Amino acid sequence: MGGFAESVRERVRAARAAVEAARAADDAYALAVAEDELDDALRIAHGIGIDPDRGAGDASQEASE
Repeated sequence: MGGFAESVRERVRAARAAVEAARAADDAYALAVAEDELDDALRIAHGIGIDPDRGAGDASQEASE
């Protein structure tokens, strides 16, 4: 599941970056959209047992758990 897990983690990273960018721009609408995307990405990650904060180098450990 290493490649799939990394793509889920990348989605979480991108969503977190979008949240920060929206905050920095003081854009309430973009922030709401970005937070919804982050919520979805985290829900998916947790729902399938992926730690979104685990690094790519740990994918082999995840597969063996």
